[in-house]
Amino acid sequence: MVKILIVDDEKNTRDALRDGLQKPDERKIYTAENAREALRILAEEELDLVITDLKIPDSDGVRLLKDVKKHDPNIVVIVMTAYGTVDTAVAAMKLGAYDYIQKPFRMGDIRRLVSRALETRLLLMENAKLRQQLGAKCAPKNIIGFSPLFRDIMSTVEKVAPSRATVLLLGESGTGKEVIARALHEMSGRRDKPFVKVNCGALPDSLLESELFGYEKGAFTNAIRQKKGRFELAHGGTIFLDEIADMPTPLQVKLLRILQDGEFERLGGEETIKVDVRVIAATNKDIDKEIEQGRFREDLYYRLNVIKIKLPPLRQRQDDIIPLAQHFLEKYALLNAKSIKGISPEAARLLEGYHWRGNVRELENVIERAVVLCSGDTIQKEHLPDYITGQDSTKVVSFRIGTTLEEIEEVMIARTLEATGGSKEEAARLLGIGVATLYRKLKDHSESATQD
Repeated sequence: MVKILIVDDEKNTRDALRDGLQKPDERKIYTAENAREALRILAEEELDLVITDLKIPDSDGVRLLKDVKKHDPNIVVIVMTAYGTVDTAVAAMKLGAYDYIQKPFRMGDIRRLVSRALETRLLLMENAKLRQQLGAKCAPKNIIGFSPLFRDIMSTVEKVAPSRATVLLLGESGTGKEVIARALHEMSGRRDKPFVKVNCGALPDSLLESELFGYEKGAFTNAIRQKKGRFELAHGGTIFLDEIADMPTPLQVKLLRILQDGEFERLGGEETIKVDVRVIAATNKDIDKEIEQGRFREDLYYRLNVIKIKLPPLRQRQDDIIPLAQHFLEKYALLNAKSIKGISPEAARLLEGYHWRGNVRELENVIERAVVLCSGDTIQKEHLPDYITGQDSTKVVSFRIGTTLEEIEEVMIARTLEATGGSKEEAARLLGIGVATLYRKLKDHSESATQD
């Protein structure tokens, strides 16, 4: 049962809102004519939403907002404002109000606003529950996600983590493959043992072999002592092989042996070394194409692909954009010693409307930049890059010969939405199509990406 409190000194307003928002068996609505009565109800009931006028007897809406947030930061607050007090309403939003609505208002407008606010409240509660569940299993603190796609992934992680099974993580660059790999490790019985990361694409072939398997003294020039490889260092724990598709073919054979038998020899050595290591691999490449072109062994793929987890791009996780942005805001505000509390509604809409080709990593970079540029307590539109706000209108898009019309259409729609700050109406006008056609094409592209 959703519990809503309406605070206003005008009885007609209280009654109209109570009757207009009432849904039998779904919502319980309380009313108060002053702050004292509102605080009594707050102390006695577990509220989900508070709707308060900015001018109330014995206090004001901003003070009540502070009291509500102090009592429970997850309670969503909407402020009502009369003409001439919009500046105060904006100040209230900086203190944590969800939104404001100006009197006189239409009941349909406030019903829609309340529905969105309650959805936000539900997401906040689900995230808190997810954090609690993951925390009980020692998951990383930077696991953040509300979207159904992300929740499905975390459900799989929870089931797979305690096992010894090899896991293959697929997804575009910046989608959080390392974060999921660490979650698999930290939610497993190996959490007290090493988590060793190797980027197979960042090391030259000759160096990669010695890094993975180690070497004996005298194995090659300058090998003046024995060195243990990453597999030995990860004994009892987990090794994360990032960009596995970039591993040279000869090393793939040695990796296959470890996966099959759990043993190998150091470079220049004859002793067979046995290790107990859980292998998690990741790539942003099309593995099937790599196999087809002879760059990746098919037998190794099947060994790695015991459990496959495909991470969706951020553009398919729109519900996660603002929670992730808030997480990065808190991180970089602390690092830069700034008191930044939140993101303005306009900036939030722009972030949600952007296509995020660089995924979570790009979002983190954008928020770090915004924190550095922000001199107030709220990130505003002007703190975001021009390519997100739509001010960079001179951008040229080019395509290679052979690009399909479907690919061109998808990119042009995405770039036009970027240029318009997420405004679908403006994007449709620039593209010369109807808004309904644009929505249909976006839906088709989303379904196609999901099927892929």
